[in-house]
Amino acid sequence: MRGYRDLADDLRRRIEEGEFSPGTTLPPITDLMDEYGMARQTVRAALAELANQGLVVVRRKLGTLVRDRRPIRVPLSRYGSVLQPGGAHGPWETACAQQGLNGEMRLVDVQRVSAPDDLASLLDVAPGSELVQRRRHALIDQEIVQVQCAWYPAPLADRAGIGERRKVVGGVLGALSGAGLAPAEADERVTSGVPTADEARQLQIGTAVPVLRVQRLTRAADGTPLEVLRVIAPADRIELVYDRLPLGGTA
Repeated sequence: MRGYRDLADDLRRRIEEGEFSPGTTLPPITDLMDEYGMARQTVRAALAELANQGLVVVRRKLGTLVRDRRPIRVPLSRYGSVLQPGGAHGPWETACAQQGLNGEMRLVDVQRVSAPDDLASLLDVAPGSELVQRRRHALIDQEIVQVQCAWYPAPLADRAGIGERRKVVGGVLGALSGAGLAPAEADERVTSGVPTADEARQLQIGTAVPVLRVQRLTRAADGTPLEVLRVIAPADRIELVYDRLPLGGTA
């Protein structure tokens, strides 16, 4: 062993070979110092490198945990099963349950905001119009794997009962349907890039882990915009699946 990068490479190998499985704790720094014959600062630097690569998460009082990087399939078809009002789960929780995962959509806050130009254009309202903004975290076993923010024209949100700070059982789309605002189509745009420092902090990933940025615009059957949703997720955890899409036309 020559330096912290060599130690990081060896620990990465041990993680990838399964010696340290997801959710387990790496040996304490003092044990790694003894095992590898390295100084404390060298071991700390190696662990920081692993954290930056998204392999581990440093938790106060818990130590250095191996991050779960097993992919979660998020199919577009998740929406189809939650469009009817009265359901118990939204699209994220439904997709997780189908894979045997303990998924939860946790509400962070609900605010009334003035529409900036970009959201006003997407939602077909005047700039400065009142919007309801709902921020949420999508979790797997208490780990945040998506940061979501959605906006709705305030009159539509109030009509659907989603303008207050409370979790919408069954999901927002079902609530919109129950208010006679059934979602009928959506445009979804996906880009990728490196996370900002704030995004990395919220997702508890290193800045070297790429993220997916998803924007979805949902409309009613008459073309009325209902929702703009923006999602940020680590690209090594989320697998977006666009299955059975119509290709248009007939032979």
